[in-house]
Amino acid sequence: MLEGSTLIGNVLGLVLFFMLAGFILSLAIKIVREYQRLVVFRLGRCIGEKGPGLIFLIPFVDRASWVDLREQYLEVPHQTCITKDNAPISIDFLIYWKVIVAVDSVIQVANFAGASQGIATTTLRAVIGDITLDDVLAEREHINDVLRVKLDEVTERWGVKVTAVEIREILPPREVQDAMNRQMAAERNRRAMVLEADGKREATVKVAEGDKQSAILKAEGDRQAAILRAEGFSLALDKVFSVAKTVDAKTMSLQYLDALKSLGASSATKFVLPMEFTNLLRPFLTHTETASK
Repeated sequence: MLEGSTLIGNVLGLVLFFMLAGFILSLAIKIVREYQRLVVFRLGRCIGEKGPGLIFLIPFVDRASWVDLREQYLEVPHQTCITKDNAPISIDFLIYWKVIVAVDSVIQVANFAGASQGIATTTLRAVIGDITLDDVLAEREHINDVLRVKLDEVTERWGVKVTAVEIREILPPREVQDAMNRQMAAERNRRAMVLEADGKREATVKVAEGDKQSAILKAEGDRQAAILRAEGFSLALDKVFSVAKTVDAKTMSLQYLDALKSLGASSATKFVLPMEFTNLLRPFLTHTETASK
């Protein structure tokens, strides 16, 4: 019976020993990832940051605070601000930040998120108070840059870098929203009217160009027809002239005699004879005189 109790005691002792050893090792050995750092305090005094890699600490003497070096964001809910022209607006935005100096982020500030949100709210109201409502709505990027610079000046002493500030939503007063909606509707109507007018203008230009081309083609057709008629008339004249060259004086005289015969058959009492007629009759007269001799 005594031997059994001794065996159980030994087993329990070994179990407790290994549990205690494992606990001490868990306090002494830390594995720090690339994006993490350990800020180590020894007996309450900061001895610096450790990592990345395998880190050994003195159990019950060293205490460590984990710091994440990755970029993070803080969401600031809607804040009511008054613009320079006394218009109330509601703005919410995001703050992107990352730890640059791990030791300062642990020693200099206890709750970075809460402190940053408070500073961001007061900074936002100060910035918006110097800008009119129209500029707030139109210059969002400028406001983002101003907020980032001012917040970074404050958080620098905490070992934190504000990388960006993004305004997510700006809600102006209801009457301003209604006016903006009316303005956008008017702008859409104006663009529709401009597009319609441009369409009509282009259609008119197309019709005019079509009429122009039609007139040009018609004029070209008339010109070609006139040229063809002139060429035909010219060919006819050339033909007449070529035939006329083969007609001698006797033939012309016979033609005149036929014409006189027709005149004689008419009821007219007066006849006008051209001077050329005597020239045409001269060969006949000469021939007649020669025959009589």
